[in-house]
Order: sequence, then structure tokens, then C-alpha cells
Amino acid sequence: MDNQTALTIKSALDTWYLQISRVDSFFGSLTDEQLMQEVAPGRNRAIYLLGHLTSVHDKMLPLLNFEKQLFPQLEPVFLDSPDRAVDQLPSVKDLRLFWKEVNERLAHHFNRLQLHEWFEKHNSISEEDFRKEPYRNRFNVLLNRTNHLSTHYGQLLLLKLSQLAKK
Repeated sequence: MDNQTALTIKSALDTWYLQISRVDSFFGSLTDEQLMQEVAPGRNRAIYLLGHLTSVHDKMLPLLNFEKQLFPQLEPVFLDSPDRAVDQLPSVKDLRLFWKEVNERLAHHFNRLQLHEWFEKHNSISEEDFRKEPYRNRFNVLLNRTNHLSTHYGQLLLLKLSQLAKK
């Protein structure tokens, strides 16, 4: 692979890690009680977004052919159901630990990938379809999930704005 490809992948990874750092810092700045608040009236609670992002990132592990999911029990609560549809959520303490562990596992795998491996197919596409659509690769998943993370970070910032408005 050429130097331009290496720079492109590095830029995408830098953006991923920047967004992870921002969201991690945001969640770390909230008390357990603040996590139970809606990001805006009638919208998801911060705890739901923590669980949702954790579950989406957890699903990246098998999607990118790294390893099996660590916390598949989160999927019915945070991916298959909207906020408040499930009565019993995992504890805030557990969700914070799951978030940290999943992102550490992803970083471990990301840092070990060779440049050419970023352009291999992900686990949700057949070999036949991948031949037709080679852009459906690991790198594309990284870009997509970074955008997803950024979108939810923007939603989370609404919670901070509402807290500032109350002061």
C-alpha cells in the first residue's frame, strides 16, 4: 500500500479515537443520576445512549472478524428496543465498564491491522457481493461507525446545554 493509503487510514483512526475520547470524557463527567436524564424532552436518556453505543461497538468485534461479541445481552435492550421499552437495564457501573472494555478491545485490534487488512470484507457481506462492492470493507465500517458515534455525541451535548440553561 502507498503512503497516501496509510495517511488516510491514520486520519480515520485518529478521528475515531478523538470521538471515542470525547464521548468517554462526556460520560465520565456525568453522575449516575445525570445519565438517567433525557438528552432533550421526549428523547433518549444518556444511559440509553451509553448502552446503545456500547452495543454497536461490541457488534463491531465480530463484524470486523476480530472476535465474538463480549456483551450480546445488551443487544435486546439497546439495539432491538427503544429507550424505556425494557424495564430492567444493566447497572450504570456495569455499562461504564462494558463501554471501556469494548473500546479497548477494538483499539487492540485496530492497532494490529495491517494496511491491506482494512480493505478486506467485513462479516456481513458474502464473497460474491464483496466482489461486486469491494468498498463494503472494514475501513468503510470504521467510517460509518465514527459517523454514528459523532451523531450520538451531538445528541449528548444537548444534555449539557439543557443543564447550562437551568443554571
